[in-house]
Amino acid sequence: MERLQKIIAAAGIASRRKAEELIASGRVQVNGKTVTELGTKADPQRDHIRVSGKLIRAAEEKIHLLLYKPKGYVTTVSDPEGRPTVMDLVRGAGARIYPVGRLDWGSEGLLLMTNDGELAHLLTRAASHVPKTYMVKVSGKPTEAAINKLRAGVTIVEELRERGKPKTVKTAPARIQLAQNASQKKDAPNPWYEVTLIEGRNRQIRHMFEQVGHHVEKIKRIRYGPLRLDVEPGEYRKLAAAEVAALRRAVRPQARTSTQPGYRGTTLRHD
Repeated sequence: MERLQKIIAAAGIASRRKAEELIASGRVQVNGKTVTELGTKADPQRDHIRVSGKLIRAAEEKIHLLLYKPKGYVTTVSDPEGRPTVMDLVRGAGARIYPVGRLDWGSEGLLLMTNDGELAHLLTRAASHVPKTYMVKVSGKPTEAAINKLRAGVTIVEELRERGKPKTVKTAPARIQLAQNASQKKDAPNPWYEVTLIEGRNRQIRHMFEQVGHHVEKIKRIRYGPLRLDVEPGEYRKLAAAEVAALRRAVRPQARTSTQPGYRGTTLRHD
């Protein structure tokens, strides 16, 4: 149960102060009865609340999920080829949610799913600069000079998901280091690297390593801003309120404004 003025404000009808004026003036009804007492509470999910005769709908509950996308699933709502999609993994979420950004069919790891359009837009803007970290296994061991080249940025041909002529771009500086894990030998012939990007372009990591002569065998996203991958493949969990707040703080301040010149609002892919 919530106070009427809070429900009205959450529905976007008016500010809380204006909502109090509407209630006091007799313009609000709950289940057919006019209400004028400011302390009145109602259930926005069950009660019929009208303001000036107009039925208001409760604000949709925002859902934020951390999903471990396995390989073999496409990051789309539906697939014309009939392949499994990430939507098949979140059937029990209780709301219609969508993926934030993408991981390609052959990649795996942390994927955000939400119905919070505002947050999704912030995170996928090119200006957001939210760091995302991947475990990347390559074929053959690049030289230190090659890795330094990747760290500084290389020129790649960016694949456009929408129709249009591919363009040549230079990647932003990246953090790259040999992965520190017990299973990797010091001189492994096909090593794992930990790669952190602050931008996202279609199949970017694969194209980067191709530019220094190495094929990428596997990609696994393990971190997204303050979030770490902590569920099993195919499983998901809800984010705590503190985690959602931390995600918002991770967005670069310039990306929080809607009219920053020179920035592109795009759906990003980092794999």
